[in-house]
Amino acid sequence: MKYGYFDDTKKEYVITTPDTPLPWINYLGGQDFYGLISNTLGGYSFYRDAKLQRLTRFRYNNVPSDMGGRYYYIKEENKDPWNPGYLPCRAELDKYVCRHGLGYTVIESEKNNIECLIKCFVPLDENCEIHSLTLTNNSMIQKNIKLYSMIEWCLWDAVDDSQNYQRNLNIGEVEVEDGVIYHKTEYRERRNHYAYYGVNHDISGFETDRDS
Repeated sequence: MKYGYFDDTKKEYVITTPDTPLPWINYLGGQDFYGLISNTLGGYSFYRDAKLQRLTRFRYNNVPSDMGGRYYYIKEENKDPWNPGYLPCRAELDKYVCRHGLGYTVIESEKNNIECLIKCFVPLDENCEIHSLTLTNNSMIQKNIKLYSMIEWCLWDAVDDSQNYQRNLNIGEVEVEDGVIYHKTEYRERRNHYAYYGVNHDISGFETDRDS
């Protein structure tokens, strides 16, 4: 089975199906901030040290292996949710293309005449990862759509985070202000750094139930 091809003109590898044998990874990064991103938006981000300053959670022994990443859920009224990168809902997509370029990844997908374009990159001079997401209604019908973005914080030390479950329950700390989630676990106690996750649109609500 053919999963993709090289686009020599754009210097990209183009993946034409999300159901690859293993996660196909691209590397994003600048001077200090780095991210590994797969063709289904899996992977993780870290600042300088992938073990001690891991920002987002990733389980190497997950089944399937590429669970855990930067996920978006698109929920249309009276329809089941779906993900632009296919995982974790695994809803069949009407269209899917992933382009791994030099320092960026672009995913284009479509379902039920709703087209989604996601561009992911790390600015060279900033310690952050940016996602630009555009939704387009390609039908002639007005639609009511809800968009949820989701990540799981790693509690900094990747080894402790994956093994010491009881400790994780006791030390996790976040604050929410003006639509920004601040990951402040052990900030000013053992660490002098924190992380945040935000969007540039007003937040209508939060959902913390994985099964909802």
